[in-house]
Amino acid sequence: MQSFSELPISAYTKERLRLARFTTPTEVQAATIPHALEGKDVLATAQTGTGKTLAFVIPILEQFLQHSASGIAALALVPTRELAMQVVDQYNSLKGNQLSPAALVVGGLPEEQQLRAIRNGASLVVATPGRLEDFLNRKLVSLRGVRVLILDEADRMLDMGFLPAIRRIAAILPKKRQTMCFSATLEASVAGIVNDYMRNPVRVAFGSTLKPSENVRVQALEVAPDRKQEALHRLLANETGRCLIFARTKRGTERLAKNLNREGFSAAMIHGDRSQSQRTAALVGFQKGRYRILVATDLASRGIHVQDIAHVINYELPEIAENFIHRVGRTGRAGGFGVASTFFTREQRSELQLLERTLGIRMERMQPDGHPSEKQNRSQRDMDRMEPGPRSKMVSLPGEILRAQIEG
Repeated sequence: MQSFSELPISAYTKERLRLARFTTPTEVQAATIPHALEGKDVLATAQTGTGKTLAFVIPILEQFLQHSASGIAALALVPTRELAMQVVDQYNSLKGNQLSPAALVVGGLPEEQQLRAIRNGASLVVATPGRLEDFLNRKLVSLRGVRVLILDEADRMLDMGFLPAIRRIAAILPKKRQTMCFSATLEASVAGIVNDYMRNPVRVAFGSTLKPSENVRVQALEVAPDRKQEALHRLLANETGRCLIFARTKRGTERLAKNLNREGFSAAMIHGDRSQSQRTAALVGFQKGRYRILVATDLASRGIHVQDIAHVINYELPEIAENFIHRVGRTGRAGGFGVASTFFTREQRSELQLLERTLGIRMERMQPDGHPSEKQNRSQRDMDRMEPGPRSKMVSLPGEILRAQIEG
């Protein structure tokens, strides 16, 4: 599929896509949308930044245009407030005047405004599981009319402990419905949801979900602990585009952002203890260029969908290997190119090598001044000849359809 105009969708939706300057579908969109339009359950796994949101927003738009709904007809469950807001924005930007706005149901924002959107006739609700379950327990919303369930970034929701809430919510939904599950990784916990809540899903998978995109240059810099700030300042001074920096802790994020601002860099920060208004202001400022740098914990590794992030910097190694992929996935999105730099100390060499073996990748070793480190790269080549380390457990599911079969 070369153009959205080839899809069997209404002229209205085609025009809305044209106005929004969506012309060529990504691989995930081209493979997923035709099956979703037919009402089939879909399980899609792909790297971050491949356009999964639009892959379910377009079928939802078409269903609402063809079958008017009184009440909530589609429910999208997502892991974070930031992602929920971005899904709502994507839907509202495409719906035009014929459909009602989507309702946002998340914690940290006034609930009256959220309930008002539902009462005003929202057909789509985009929610985090905790706040939605709270509304359901208080009998403030009804999901009896839901025809479509979306589980977006399902693996992240399960990592965050939302599985019990998802099960309780799914238990009250109509049995006859379409379910679409989108996930960056596919592990045992996600497989359990698929087996319990999906009917013969069409499976689409693109690329390795446990490796960075080929559009990202991945490099590692060994620095002494007391020289990390200096190395960071050098990287930032040589980069003109947007930079996203990851730290492990909330306190570390605060300390790093304040230091950067003192040194004359324009930086904002996001972590779990920041209020929703603070997090929104930081993200909007980053998107609009008010801040060139955003410092974040892993909260942002999936919750941030900002185009044209030029450089992701892992100021500290992630605690979980998969988080490295989600961090790096913030750059090199939608066909663009990016750089991902990871700092490590001499004492962390074995930890970095374990990360590489787990993910099956090799990072180019660089000196703090930005030049290749030949000695370390030779050591890396020696390491490549070692036995592979433990890898994430992937689960084989029934009904898998590969891309070649879909296109054929």
